[in-house]
Amino acid sequence: MGARSGRGVVLAACALCALAALACSGKVRQEGDPENAWNGGNAAASGNGQAGNAGNGGNGGNGVSGSGGASGSSGNSGPLIASDSIARRMSRSELDHVLRDLLGDTANAASELLSEDAYSPYDNDYTTQTIGAAQVDSFASLADDVAARIVTTPALRDQLLPCEPTGADDLGCFEQTAAQLTRRAFRRTLSDDELEPYLGLLDFATEDIAEVDNDFDTALELLLRAVLMDPEFLYRIEAGEPTDMPDIYALSGVEIATRMSFVIWGSIPDDALLEAAEAGELTTAAGRRAQVERMLNDQRAREQLHRFHAMWLGYRVIPHAPELAAAFDRETTALLDRVIFEERASYTSLFTYAETYLDDALADHYGLPHPDGGEGWVEYGDSGRAGILSHGAVLSAFGKFSDTSPTQRGILIRSRLLCETIAPPPPTVMADKPPGDMSAVCKWDRYAEHRASGSSCASCHSQMDPIGFGLENYDLAGRYREHDDGLPECAISGEGELPPYGSFSGPAELGALLVDSGAIERCVVKQVLTFALGRALEPEENSFVDTLTEQLIDQDTALTELLHAYVASDAFVLRKEPAP
Repeated sequence: MGARSGRGVVLAACALCALAALACSGKVRQEGDPENAWNGGNAAASGNGQAGNAGNGGNGGNGVSGSGGASGSSGNSGPLIASDSIARRMSRSELDHVLRDLLGDTANAASELLSEDAYSPYDNDYTTQTIGAAQVDSFASLADDVAARIVTTPALRDQLLPCEPTGADDLGCFEQTAAQLTRRAFRRTLSDDELEPYLGLLDFATEDIAEVDNDFDTALELLLRAVLMDPEFLYRIEAGEPTDMPDIYALSGVEIATRMSFVIWGSIPDDALLEAAEAGELTTAAGRRAQVERMLNDQRAREQLHRFHAMWLGYRVIPHAPELAAAFDRETTALLDRVIFEERASYTSLFTYAETYLDDALADHYGLPHPDGGEGWVEYGDSGRAGILSHGAVLSAFGKFSDTSPTQRGILIRSRLLCETIAPPPPTVMADKPPGDMSAVCKWDRYAEHRASGSSCASCHSQMDPIGFGLENYDLAGRYREHDDGLPECAISGEGELPPYGSFSGPAELGALLVDSGAIERCVVKQVLTFALGRALEPEENSFVDTLTEQLIDQDTALTELLHAYVASDAFVLRKEPAP
């Protein structure tokens, strides 16, 4: 395609300027949305509306605080009405999913061309998002790359066009294409006035300029570039309508649909969800539950929960050869799929499950029996393994200094499964150096400083290291061992403790101890909400955590029911304007 000029440049420049301005403000209020009503605590929304590592801890002390109990009082008065909501930019992963669902583009261009998102532990934390000239240029490069690929790949071009253009100046076909594309991309139907500027891009298909091809695809590529750089595409912009409560806004139907699709699929609504939104079906809890059930039966829901668990439990990137990493991935996703989607079993069974999914090579790696047919489910038996904490993926996740780290594994359990706050080590501690006396041969002896009575390390490390030592029989690749790597004189006892819940040895006993503690249910609710809201929870949201935890326990802790309960809640269809 030829030069960027005229109206195409104006649209692109306006999109870039708006993108930068939106990122600076973070808050957007839009006028002209259809009227929504507030009635007795239920939002009646209708119409279109606009819409890694757990810590250092290698040496020295870390603070541990907070209770992971499932039934403790939040200390807040009254139920949560709505959570703060601002404009949220899509993560790289979300952009790749959206480009796949919107345009059929599976090149993962966002992951290739955009800088990596911060993980805290999730990649969609809007409080870590920044925007500057470099990021704006990256979004422009992404739009150029994707648009060029779509118009030059016949299958993708044909998928985009709802009609066959009769010539370069086929306004009817171009209007159909623009209306269909913007509806999906912006998650709402544009008005005629809003659509009109995009239609002007067709002029570039017919103008007499040597540098510009007189071709329908010239205008099509400009349309794609303009849409993909628009802030309303890149950001999830929620406006809503005022209620009779200060700073509380009821979301429109399409805004609710967008929330639902990004929580469950990590992508944009499909046509069925947008149609349900525009028909007013998402204004009731029953209507939303019906759509949630449909969406959970889509493969994208499985992929979204696979990503959630990989980020939550820290195994999204693990230090192994591709073949072994792929086998670990098959093992863990098979368990997630079976417990969450196929059996819809108690979520806590994820930590106590008596079988695992192996091929012959992974069975040999673990020292377990071969599965029938070379790949399938195998019982753990008396191996000392059970549940996801036995998986090589999870056991690989929190190493340090090219070996397992009792401290890091303890932080994993404390911070990710008990939702306790782990303070960073004191500034005087060299956390990037191995702990203790390096003249000591055995790891147990090197960590003696952490246990020494009266040391500055003991008070904090006593809450973490005993957990990790209870998993020391399992190396950084999840294999069972009886001594430190290469050191037969350094026998591993495998005895651990999870204060204040009790003693254990190995992942099976640790998983059972965690389930018996009653703390996992509340923590998983907090993790799901953190992922869904795109930020750490605020203290006033603890009462909502309490409510969802009670519902989760009442439904025998099925994770699918937690998603149903969250989306069906009044809080899901409301937004709170953050304090200035």
